Amino acid sequence: MEQYSTCFAPEPTPAASAIPAAGPVGQHLQVHRLGLVEYVPTWDQQEELLAATVAIKTHNRQAEATGGPFLPTPNHLLLCEHPHTYTLGKSGKPEHLLLDEAALAAHGASYHRINRGGDITYHGPGQLVGYPILDLDNFRPDIHWYLRTLEEAVILTLREYGLNPGRISGLTGVWLDWEENAPNPRKICAMGVKCSRWVTMHGFALNVEPDLSYFGYIVPCGITDKTVTSLAQELGRSVAVAEVQEKLLVHLAAQLGATAN
Repeated sequence: MEQYSTCFAPEPTPAASAIPAAGPVGQHLQVHRLGLVEYVPTWDQQEELLAATVAIKTHNRQAEATGGPFLPTPNHLLLCEHPHTYTLGKSGKPEHLLLDEAALAAHGASYHRINRGGDITYHGPGQLVGYPILDLDNFRPDIHWYLRTLEEAVILTLREYGLNPGRISGLTGVWLDWEENAPNPRKICAMGVKCSRWVTMHGFALNVEPDLSYFGYIVPCGITDKTVTSLAQELGRSVAVAEVQEKLLVHLAAQLGATAN
């Protein structure tokens, strides 16, 4: 079983108050604070952690049939920033990258086609990227619930800074001026995930203080009628990624009903 999210939500997104309580208290997130790291090694690390978790699940299915020992599956969370990077998901359109190879090099950016859902997005310094490698069987095996849970953790984090973030029906991610008929909807956090045997990878990218000009070289998530923003731009002041990271970690753990190191 494999499921992919996209930039467009396949079913209506619930209001924040409608998000159900998360999984059992006592689940643990092993947090990896990686700092600024290249994209490909982090992708490889995700694949390795996912494969190890799936191997444990395969062992447990066999153990259930034979009466052997049952092994708990871990839950990892990678938190990092990347150098200037563009990634295109499985359902994305290459023409949504507006730079050719020479222009990418001139801007010091790399480009990768990857196996998450969604279209094209940008990663760069000043953007908090989170990659949860979770066994959703430890929480709730429901990809829509999982995406709404990630969104809610981001929403609660941004509210600590006095913002009013929310969801736009039919789209994933977190937005400002998200209310119907609002004049200037702005995306502040993008999401795209892969889920194999209920083990997740990829995740979210929250714009804390990135160079927003790099979004001008793509059609973000293939959406042409909305803009992109950052926490620093909305507040009119600098914000440390490390500060936001720790606030978000608290909210994500709470939404999952988990502890975190």
